[in-house]
Amino acid sequence: MEGEASFVLKSMFGTKAVYLDGKLVLCFAAGEEPWRGVLVGTDRAHHASLMAEFPALAPHSILPKWLYLPETHDDFEKVAVRLVGLSRRRDPRIGVAPKPRKRKRG
Repeated sequence: MEGEASFVLKSMFGTKAVYLDGKLVLCFAAGEEPWRGVLVGTDRAHHASLMAEFPALAPHSILPKWLYLPETHDDFEKVAVRLVGLSRRRDPRIGVAPKPRKRKRG
């Protein structure tokens, strides 16, 4: 994804968050469960569709608004590569616009 013109990588909650076209699409987490795998930035309206296509995905136990692919899943690499591909093709089910930051008052 790094070759995408709009690619941005940011640290977020101990993960590496990938943004394309200003939307957070995927977070790569290398901590302890449940923070060891790939989180998919998506709206709840798309959960059923994505989970039907990728049975390895489930709502994250702490951030249930996003889907989670645990690194321990047998098909982790295969599914992760497919999720990256969908993100690069701008699948409308993947990606959430970040909330605007509140300005601090001086």
